[in-house]
Amino acid sequence: MTDVIDVNQIKEILEDFAGRRDWNKFHNPKNLAMALAGEAGELLEIFQWLSETDAATAGDVAEIKENTSLELADILLYAIRLAARLNINLSDAIQRKIIINNEKYPVEKVKGSAKKYREY
Repeated sequence: MTDVIDVNQIKEILEDFAGRRDWNKFHNPKNLAMALAGEAGELLEIFQWLSETDAATAGDVAEIKENTSLELADILLYAIRLAARLNINLSDAIQRKIIINNEKYPVEKVKGSAKKYREY
């Protein structure tokens, strides 16, 4: 699969997918947020018992990489679906969040540190 699709295309695909199955009645923000959290839990489960070393090289293990890619896809699909149901423009939100993060975590203060912004 080498084709690239944009967020608007994904939104349309997801809307069609849910509509054909009569699932829109279930896709309210609460349920979508819970489903997204569940998928994030499934992602965590992949790494739960790996050592730091094994986790760092997980991308070299075909099964872990495949399972991780599918869980990440699920997470992104639910995030896109939730944003669509709430009429959130994800491109704008992402751009705003990057600006906020740059302000919270200026390079000269945080370089090499994993502290939360409140600790600086």
